[in-house]
Amino acid sequence: MNQEAQIFNDAQESLHESYMTSAIPTAPPKRPPTIQTIDDDHASQSNQEMKKENTLDTTLNFSNYRFVMSSFELYETKTRYYLIGTNQSKQRYRVLQIHRTNPKELVVIEDDVVYTQHEKSKLLKMIEDGNMSVGGLHLVPMRIYGVVGFVRFTQGWYMIFITKRKQVALLGGHYIYHIDETRLVPVGLQVKIDKNSDEARYITTFQNIDLTKNFYFSYTYDLTNTLQVNMTQSPLQSEGKEPREKTSYDYNDMFVWNHYLLKSGFKDLRSRSGWILPLIYGFFDQAKISVFGRSIVVTLIARRSRYFAGARFLKRGVNDKGFVANDVETEQIVAEMTTTSFHSTDRLYGNPRYTSYVQHRGSIPLIWSQDTTNMSPKPPIELNVVDPFFSAAALHFENLFTRYGTPCIVLNLIKQKEKTKRESILGKEYAEAVDYLNQFLPKDKRIKYIAWDMSRASRSHDQDVIGYLEKIAEETMEATGFFHSGFESAAKHKPDHGKIPPRRAYTRQHGVLRTNCIDCLDRTNAAQFLMGKCALGHQLYALGVIGSPKIDFDSDVVNIFTEMYHDHGDTIALQYGGSHLVNTMETYRKINQWTSHPRDMIESIKRFYANAFSDADKQDAINLFLGNYVTKDGQPMLWELNSDYHLHNQDPRLKTAHHDYRKWFSEKALHSQDYEMDPALFTIPPSFRVPAINPDESDPFHGYWEEYYTHRQLTSLDSLFFFNMNGTLKYRPPKLVLGSKDCEGPLTKAEALEISPFTVRSSNGRHGNSSSAKPELEKEIEEDTKSRGKEKSGSWTMDGMVKRSLEPTITHAEHKEYRRYVQQFRQVEKYAVPMSDQTSSGFLESFPEYQQYQNYVHRNALDENPSALRIQGIDEQVYSAYVDIPRRAASIQISREWSGSTRKRYEGYATYVRSGRYPPHTQRNSSIIHQNAFVKDN
Repeated sequence: MNQEAQIFNDAQESLHESYMTSAIPTAPPKRPPTIQTIDDDHASQSNQEMKKENTLDTTLNFSNYRFVMSSFELYETKTRYYLIGTNQSKQRYRVLQIHRTNPKELVVIEDDVVYTQHEKSKLLKMIEDGNMSVGGLHLVPMRIYGVVGFVRFTQGWYMIFITKRKQVALLGGHYIYHIDETRLVPVGLQVKIDKNSDEARYITTFQNIDLTKNFYFSYTYDLTNTLQVNMTQSPLQSEGKEPREKTSYDYNDMFVWNHYLLKSGFKDLRSRSGWILPLIYGFFDQAKISVFGRSIVVTLIARRSRYFAGARFLKRGVNDKGFVANDVETEQIVAEMTTTSFHSTDRLYGNPRYTSYVQHRGSIPLIWSQDTTNMSPKPPIELNVVDPFFSAAALHFENLFTRYGTPCIVLNLIKQKEKTKRESILGKEYAEAVDYLNQFLPKDKRIKYIAWDMSRASRSHDQDVIGYLEKIAEETMEATGFFHSGFESAAKHKPDHGKIPPRRAYTRQHGVLRTNCIDCLDRTNAAQFLMGKCALGHQLYALGVIGSPKIDFDSDVVNIFTEMYHDHGDTIALQYGGSHLVNTMETYRKINQWTSHPRDMIESIKRFYANAFSDADKQDAINLFLGNYVTKDGQPMLWELNSDYHLHNQDPRLKTAHHDYRKWFSEKALHSQDYEMDPALFTIPPSFRVPAINPDESDPFHGYWEEYYTHRQLTSLDSLFFFNMNGTLKYRPPKLVLGSKDCEGPLTKAEALEISPFTVRSSNGRHGNSSSAKPELEKEIEEDTKSRGKEKSGSWTMDGMVKRSLEPTITHAEHKEYRRYVQQFRQVEKYAVPMSDQTSSGFLESFPEYQQYQNYVHRNALDENPSALRIQGIDEQVYSAYVDIPRRAASIQISREWSGSTRKRYEGYATYVRSGRYPPHTQRNSSIIHQNAFVKDN
């Protein structure tokens, strides 16, 4: 550090110390009773007294308390950045300092003092006065909603900020946001970067991870954990434990995709720092079911693991740490919105109207791969390591036991019989792995393995795909259960008739269904949808919404749920495979097969193109973003690596000791899911069972008042998320059979069936499950309409005019006249001019329309029909440029060699674009790709 900088820093520290020791002329406002400031070891004694004076004691000692900040301002001087964070009410502020003097060393200092608005303004004034001689203090014109993290490539450090967000869901009064825009800000002084430099290429690679697609966060709700974990953890600190300032915040690191970026700037990611904002990558959707005035909200969440993450053909199977590719946790939450909060009047997280169910998908936990250099849409499958002890699979299932408990039910949907063995190779090895691991487990903890060739069954005419999967779903639901919030079973309803199971109130989910196919995309999504549909019925039944835990296809509820799972599957497929789902639920229900087949073929081609040309760059971006690859002096550049195997697997020199091959599991993992809740740590003292006077979103109990209701602000219905939420009302028929006195009395059975979201509207597929429901409904509606026709109001009264306008009727004579009009030409054999001597080819050619038709028909036969339409020169140039794209795309690869498999890949694609055929392979063990190469892999 030079002498001028040293003098400046000394002066600034002196001014800051004088400010902290000075008396504040105005009395500070009262703090909310649950907010406590944290002592700074380097603050002066007077500053400690000031903080002590502004702190109030409270009996509610929250174990998960942290100061929440939702908006930020960035100020800069010549040597430092000052990030000022505040809560939604803008009552309290905190300061984060980022040093700019050394571009290769990141120095981030968290100021533990919580400032009032007056104190913040005075602090900024002090900083501005101390920097007058070197340019002063300037506000960076940028709206900031969160800190993604910090990253460095070859030159200096960068800060990543969220600059635009969008509300996508609401859970317990806590908003969930989607990132719509981010900004990369250099920490050091602005330096122009050469576009051909390594730094510029690293920045481009890093930004290939589009943070504006499928990244979600919440300021006050932990998205990395399931609802069951969040609502069963003790919210209050028990006596005799460490103070809450020293306890950790239990994020699930597996799903924190900005873990590496945050770790670069903050020492402890489990601390209670309000600057740490974890991001999850996956899918989020929410819809509202309207049931006669009751609002039921269904939330679908997909969390993608950051371990062994990558593109489809480049990340297969499992690594030596037990993490599988395409590992996604799917959770569906069903809640009745009678009250918004998670809490009841007397207990934290005591609202009994929240339920959830969790599923898991992931690649087959064997060490296998596929070679994509031959440009085949279905590359051969190779088992890279044949481990007789299945060590990697053992680590994977031990991790599942730790996360979800037992039982673990494995549903394997890959093909079992093939002419050329591909998927069946893995099926045999997978079954042997489960058999080996099961022989050492207790009988009640063993893995249940179900192998079923779903692709073969869907092509068969005598197998019921939907029925078989629904049977598995019911058995799984009986084995694992689902989460239902609450403490005591205050009211259990047991029906007296039939075989309807009793309502299971206040339950916990133990175990998980693990589903996989070869890609864990199409077949897996269909199976997970049917499991989710079964769980949805049980969740609605437990909430007292329906009288049986069974819901039918083609009802409004299942239609909106199908939409959500279809979007869920498309998003997961795009992230991993590069295209949307190839086979949807319509494919497996065997409806609309003619319209869905062309779409399936197009998606297959898109997936093949993405895997052949885009996956390598996509994998580099993921490795750089997640910190699997970190730039260091003297090591190869990211794009110079021949393989990233060493980035995702342990160094053989540093491997830990092997697990016992027989006792491959830990007893703690088998019994880790203990959800016994101490009522004393959830009970709200009577003195706190009153509305908060000045709520703050940092308060776990009253915070949702400030976050969701946003009092002191004008809110219109157009901007209210819950009011505009997608829901089942869009499926309601536009014409309802309602009479003039419907608002005065109860609904008839026919009207109730018509309005109900559980009524089957149509029976498009084989599995309507209620084929007689619709005729019976129509009969009841017709009879009810006739009975109400006797009570019609006068023709010219206001009620009568409204009735006629909403339900117009016609007389028998009018109907007869209309039928005569529409059927008058049915006996006419031809709709053309009668044939005569004038009707000849020469006569027809005189018409301009016929000439245009002839030109269109013969547009490509220019030699035989010179008068036909000709292709313009500009069209030929555009087509030539399009065909030349593969060669030009390959030529701009800076450091990739224009030889070997890369050259063959681009030349093969160029030949395909020109001729529509693939070039024959002359190498050994290769064959010509037939025209039906794009056979669906799933």
